[in-house]
Amino acid sequence: MKLPENLIQKLETRKQNNSLRKLPVFNNLVDFSSNDYIGFSKSESIFKLTHAYLLENEIFQNGATGSRLISGNHSLYQIAESFIGEFHDAESTLIFNSGYDANVGFFSAVPQRNDVILYDELSHASIRDGITMSNAKSYKFNHNDFEDLERLIQKFRDTNVYIVTETVFSMDGDSPNLEELVELSEKYNCYLIVDEAHTLGVFGDKGEGLIQTLRLNHRIFARIMTFGKGLGCHGSVILGSIELKEYLVNFARSFIYTTGLSPHAVATILVAYQQLEIENIEIKKLRKNIVLFNQQKNLLGLKPMFVRSKSAIQSAIVPGNENVKKLAQQLQGKGFDVKPILSPTVPEGQERLRFCIHSYNSEEEINQVLELLRDFLF
Repeated sequence: MKLPENLIQKLETRKQNNSLRKLPVFNNLVDFSSNDYIGFSKSESIFKLTHAYLLENEIFQNGATGSRLISGNHSLYQIAESFIGEFHDAESTLIFNSGYDANVGFFSAVPQRNDVILYDELSHASIRDGITMSNAKSYKFNHNDFEDLERLIQKFRDTNVYIVTETVFSMDGDSPNLEELVELSEKYNCYLIVDEAHTLGVFGDKGEGLIQTLRLNHRIFARIMTFGKGLGCHGSVILGSIELKEYLVNFARSFIYTTGLSPHAVATILVAYQQLEIENIEIKKLRKNIVLFNQQKNLLGLKPMFVRSKSAIQSAIVPGNENVKKLAQQLQGKGFDVKPILSPTVPEGQERLRFCIHSYNSEEEINQVLELLRDFLF
């Protein structure tokens, strides 16, 4: 059957706006696009250790066989959640199948009809989708603007207020003043939820994330860590109180009504965390490369076009879908996998090249890609 006409028209509109999405073809270009910040997805050591762990513990099961509440809660879940809880100094942990599932599950289940959710205007789509599914009222505040946030909080003094932000934002790579945000949430007895998707494996001596590095973890209602980026595997975890875990097990639909992760997937999560615990060489390499990237973009006169960031995400604003796509294609033609971020993913006029820095990028690669960017622009 043909696609309905109204859906065909939506695709045509995307084509006319030069914003039609397509699945990329695998390439062997120099990686400046993936979220594999410390190379764990490519780690032969983690691959072999995971396989050895499964063999040593005689775990030969391919699938979870069902949801965790029926038959899928295999023993590796308890082992991994216990290790993660100690690693993150958290009272309790609950693994979800993905960061998307965790955010949708949390925000659709926890805030109630008479509650209020206040979220940063640049919050990830998974957070916004979960909020849309919630019965609570929701309002956005200006990006990292806590005066605007406080103005909103003061309107809702007689109800439960949930505040949500991210420690590193996925498009700009910037961070809020987390100490100030915690103090503000405590001042008004709000519940603070922080998505740490882009800080796991990046910030902290062991890659534990920004909240823990700043020793704020016991002052946060919930932390959401995603494994598909710095940890190089798949899944997510919500860190919080024992009561929060019990509540999510009973009411988070994206947890209740889905097949659990396979034993192999959970073993990979466990082994990756164990590697963070004992080895931080790749984290140090990543930080060195982030510093180098920032230094070189300044030396080459590119600083004005970049969003200020000290994270592994560096975004160069190139307004217009056609312009940014053309520039990305030029860089790709020279062997560098740099992706364009188009509107409507970002607001019109804020289209950008998004550079993701990794521990395995060489100094020469960083210098070359920035020199090419300068040459193509000027």
